[in-house]
Amino acid sequence: MKTLIRYTLFAFSGLLFFTSCVNDVVEITNKHYTDEEYQVLKQYVDLPIERDEYNITLPKHMTDMGASAPLIQDAKATLGRVLFYDKKLSITNETSCASCHDQALAFSDNKAFSDGINGQLTERNSLPLASTANFSSSYNGGGGNNFFPGGNNFFPGRGIGFFWDERASSIADQSAQSIENTIEMGMNLDELVTKLSQEEYYHILFKKAFGDEVITTDRTLGAIQEFVNSFVSVHSKFDDGLNEAGSVFNDFSNFTAQENRGRQIYVENCTSCHSADMSTPTGLNMANNGLDMVYADKGLGDRTGDPSQNGVFKVPFLRNIALTAPYMHDGRFATLEEVVEHYSSGIKKHNNLSFPLVNNTGNARKFNFSDDDKAALVAFLKTTTDETFVEQKRFSSPFK
Repeated sequence: MKTLIRYTLFAFSGLLFFTSCVNDVVEITNKHYTDEEYQVLKQYVDLPIERDEYNITLPKHMTDMGASAPLIQDAKATLGRVLFYDKKLSITNETSCASCHDQALAFSDNKAFSDGINGQLTERNSLPLASTANFSSSYNGGGGNNFFPGGNNFFPGRGIGFFWDERASSIADQSAQSIENTIEMGMNLDELVTKLSQEEYYHILFKKAFGDEVITTDRTLGAIQEFVNSFVSVHSKFDDGLNEAGSVFNDFSNFTAQENRGRQIYVENCTSCHSADMSTPTGLNMANNGLDMVYADKGLGDRTGDPSQNGVFKVPFLRNIALTAPYMHDGRFATLEEVVEHYSSGIKKHNNLSFPLVNNTGNARKFNFSDDDKAALVAFLKTTTDETFVEQKRFSSPFK
């Protein structure tokens, strides 16, 4: 009997101990900085001690096609985030990458030409960095794990470049050219390394990203590329609809009748140049879309000197397009309605007009959309807006 009592008391006390353990909530914080390092960082930037994660998850409609997301290193992307927003990257400490690429605008600018250093304006409109699902998965040449390693259909082995004239081969190359551009940031890259080396917080962040405090040009550009390549804008009404429908040719159950009508118009009229699924490139990655008969800015022709390439500019992806006005390389169109009207009635028969915009008589094609068609097309384009992406803190400025 005493033995039974002892066992009962032992079991009861064990139960009390177990219950107290269950009720005792222990919060474990994974610190990525020492207390001393974090105190230094806090003087300059607002970074969480438990480092942000930049892992990428692509939508079902992309993975179903075999797309794979690049592997992002959190420490390197964190460094890239600080560099992206740091005005010290310009010679006058006036501008940063983010000066022309605002997160709230899908990393574009709301001006036809952005503000550079010393009161100068950029020569072209800022392309949105969040117009793709993900750079490495959407472009052939983003500086990561490419979805199309063999090149696109029309240019085998040729990566899709960056800028309106595609003069940059990767995000890192694009960043280097912007930093050294005499209008945008005006900073010599070798001098930038010296400048960054004078900042305490960069010694800490480079060590976390690369294992030591050595600051180099390649590391700087690589970190910016890592951050930009972590931009994944796939939480839109369009993505939800495509995930379920399985094809852009099917009606999306989450769309209104007007949006589905706009989807149909887009697929039938716009996908010779633009991506049907808003994720994978088309063969026509550069085009003359009949904006002018004479181009002051000749686009690719200015870069190559080839008259047959005058007025030829990059064909951009259209994700988040409702956030990225004004439109075209010179920001001439303030609204989506104006863009649609251009294709409906305003295409000019330039000698280099791209073939999808030439009709069977050799003249400029007029799509002649009805008013209802125009409204439906605009309604569809607005479904690509990813409200979640533009509000994520891990992509925002870390500076106080």
